[in-house]
Amino acid sequence: MAEKKKAAKKQAAKRKAPAKKAAKKKASKKADLKTKPTVKSVSAFINDVENETRKRDAKTLLAAMKKITGEKPKLWGPTIIGFGTYHYKYESGREGDMLAVGFSPRKANMVLYVLGSLKDNEPLLKKLGPYKRGSSCLYVNKLEDVDMKVLERIIKKSYTQTLKNWPAE
Repeated sequence: MAEKKKAAKKQAAKRKAPAKKAAKKKASKKADLKTKPTVKSVSAFINDVENETRKRDAKTLLAAMKKITGEKPKLWGPTIIGFGTYHYKYESGREGDMLAVGFSPRKANMVLYVLGSLKDNEPLLKKLGPYKRGSSCLYVNKLEDVDMKVLERIIKKSYTQTLKNWPAE
């Protein structure tokens, strides 16, 4: 009988062990945010962009976002140029700092991080021109394909709404 109890305890311990490992793994993910500001040069990063259209568009967006936000650009992680910052804290306990608006000149397209605080049915998007949408970003092939005035309004609206949603403490 004693051997059966020992075996049952061992089986119960085995069943609980993976749950502990998963909890440990989840906690470490929470602490390790990949998108963080760096001290690397934004200009050097843009100058290293190989695709000439992307490079030209990146320079255009750099100037536009500087003007709209009044913020100095920072390189977040290895490839995102961000303007402004806000601190978020969710009910789950997860928290961190994130760029208010930004962009990344990727090989496939220009990624604009400007939808995080805008609604899915944002009316300005109908006037923008061709794009694809992610949960918080726009994917644009070339800036010449979109209405730049509309894009500037989207950037401004997103920046303002993000700072309103996540006020400095």
